[in-house]
Amino acid sequence: MNNTNSRIRRYQLRPSIEGYLFISPFVIGFLLLTLWPMIQSIYFSFTDYSLLEPARPVGIANYSKIFTDDSSFINSLRATLLFVLISVPLKLIVALLLAMVLNMKLRGMYIYRTVIYFPSLIGASVAVAILWSNIFGTNGLINQILAYFSIEGKNWIALPETALGTLILLAVWQFGSSMVIFLAGLKQIPGEYYEAAAVDGAGKIRTFFNITLPLLSPIILFNLVLQTIGSFQMFTQAFIITKGGPVESTYMYALYLFDKAFAQFQMGYASALAWILLVLIGLATAFIFATSKLWVHYETEGG
Repeated sequence: MNNTNSRIRRYQLRPSIEGYLFISPFVIGFLLLTLWPMIQSIYFSFTDYSLLEPARPVGIANYSKIFTDDSSFINSLRATLLFVLISVPLKLIVALLLAMVLNMKLRGMYIYRTVIYFPSLIGASVAVAILWSNIFGTNGLINQILAYFSIEGKNWIALPETALGTLILLAVWQFGSSMVIFLAGLKQIPGEYYEAAAVDGAGKIRTFFNITLPLLSPIILFNLVLQTIGSFQMFTQAFIITKGGPVESTYMYALYLFDKAFAQFQMGYASALAWILLVLIGLATAFIFATSKLWVHYETEGG
């Protein structure tokens, strides 16, 4: 009887052991490459650490300096918030409009979808950033088009009032992932709703606001959260195109953090900046979810 019970217990434990073995690479990677570095960064944020010397505890001195005596922090935060507040809505609007166009039943639509999505395959790469800097440079494509109409161009990247706008346009141009998600959501809306609206005499604008937007609101929420988080971490474009200038007008938060960590080797200070960024992203995400109750509609009451 005892032998039988021990066999049963071994058979019961075997699936559990196999399951843990299968997920062990992820667990080990998470513990070593994510959780442990996060714990270290929390500790370093309360120290004076330069990689070349042992970390020296300084309490909350890093955080105190950031909030009371760091003009670059204020400038980077202002530029980042402005970038997020403008680029994210514009990108989602463009992505939704193009998704609606690509959702139309036209001959050769697969080709149109491929052509429109193709620029997004390149992503936020260094090559795209260099291309964008050439387009908006003094002798770039934009100024050549303006010169054709006898309009004097300018160095759009070198002027504080236009430099951030070029980065926003680049972010909006990379609408591909949001567009694909919107397109998938549009295809899930039953056609009977639009047929009923047409029978009732509803126009396209009324149909859009009364049917498309409410049924698509969970997808909008999903895209809004993803794009907001990504925009807060924008780095490559600012680093390659503007270097944070001119006059820190495009000095994004992630670029400032990078400079503190890898240019000035102030790892403790950079760790404090990283945790402040995490809190800012968390607050922005929490705000979006809190306000989503007012405009997101689900098929069931609990979502």
